[in-house]
Amino acid sequence: MCLAVPARILSIRIQPPQGAPEPSGHDAAADDGLWRMAEVDFGGVRQQVSLACLPEAAVGDRVLVHVGLALSLVDDDPA
Repeated sequence: MCLAVPARILSIRIQPPQGAPEPSGHDAAADDGLWRMAEVDFGGVRQQVSLACLPEAAVGDRVLVHVGLALSLVDDDPA
C-alpha cells in the first residue's frame, strides 16, 4: 500500500543532478522537465520534491507527493 500526501507548490526551480554543469541561457538541459524541483508546503512543513512526472505543475498548484515525487495535480476542495 502507498501513501501520497497533498501539498501546495511554493516555488519551482531547475536543479541539475549533482556534478552536472549548471544550465545557462536557453539550453536544452534547462528545458528538461526531469530537473524541475519544487518547494512544497505540507500544512507548515516545507520540503523539496521532484516535478519530473508533472511538467504542467505551476506555483500555487496542489499536488500529491509520494517519497519526494509529485505524482498528480489535486483540485482544490472547498469543503
